[in-house]
Amino acid sequence: MIINMADKMKDAEDLKLEALFRSEPLPDDGFSARVVSRVRRRIWVRRLSLPLAFAVGASIAARPLLQFVQSLPQIFGIVPQKVLGELELPLGGLFNTPVVLLGFLLLGGMLLLGHMLED
Repeated sequence: MIINMADKMKDAEDLKLEALFRSEPLPDDGFSARVVSRVRRRIWVRRLSLPLAFAVGASIAARPLLQFVQSLPQIFGIVPQKVLGELELPLGGLFNTPVVLLGFLLLGGMLLLGHMLED
């Protein structure tokens, strides 16, 4: 049997605390339930705020991003064909709008999933 020194040596404050913890709980008239509901609501607000902000930001940035993607072939047209021929990059199918949008949707889904798994 192990006896802790804290059990043997109790001062007046320890005895008062033990007496307080042994007393009957005070009626709270639903206070605890209100606090728990507020905490849960705040947790849900925090969980949903990042994906919502991401969706709003993506909707704002979608049009300029699409314009940029559409201008990329013109930008690559400025580069000499000899340089592009040496690189052998599949640029034709890479910048199609459905491919880019699918990539952004997958990225957003992975970010959302990562955030949800964090909590």
